[in-house]
Amino acid sequence: MALTEQSSAPLHTTMRTPQGLTVWFTGLSAAGKSTLARTVAAELANLGLRTEVLDADDLRKHLNRDLGFTKADRDENIRRIAYIANLLTRHGVVVLVAAVSPYRAARDEARQSIGAFVEVHVGAPLAVCEMRDPIGLYRRARAGELHHIAGVDDPYEPPLTPELLCRTDEETIQESVAKVVSLVLRHIRGPEDAGNPE
Repeated sequence: MALTEQSSAPLHTTMRTPQGLTVWFTGLSAAGKSTLARTVAAELANLGLRTEVLDADDLRKHLNRDLGFTKADRDENIRRIAYIANLLTRHGVVVLVAAVSPYRAARDEARQSIGAFVEVHVGAPLAVCEMRDPIGLYRRARAGELHHIAGVDDPYEPPLTPELLCRTDEETIQESVAKVVSLVLRHIRGPEDAGNPE
């Protein structure tokens, strides 16, 4: 059967692409970024949204194995993560990035390259993060076994005007998750729909 002129029209002209967004969680190691990102992803998935978690620690084991922790390597790490996040965001995915990303300039560059971007500062004092220390990062840094650790012998530049601050030393995980979910829904649905999940 011959194709008609109407049936050969590109499908993408009639399909609506859902709005994507990158949620960039920044904070010291052990502040709770990965836990928060994964829990938020599960909540958003329950609301029918497409989500993807980009955890910097996981990416360093695969895509970014060639990078260390110098400033140049950290900046390159953020550029690569931002590139992936941008591709997914453009295709309607809510991307949850969990990365220390200690330098403001690198985070600002990520924001500019992605566009649909919100920054969440996962804040906890260094002393609290050192008490948590789930993988022994701080212990090894204090013992001189590791170098270039943000907050110890390298700087961490906290966001000046993040879209959201989650104080994980003061809030429960449920409280922090609710704040992030509300932020995401406001950005992708508009303020009038944020409180009405489908």
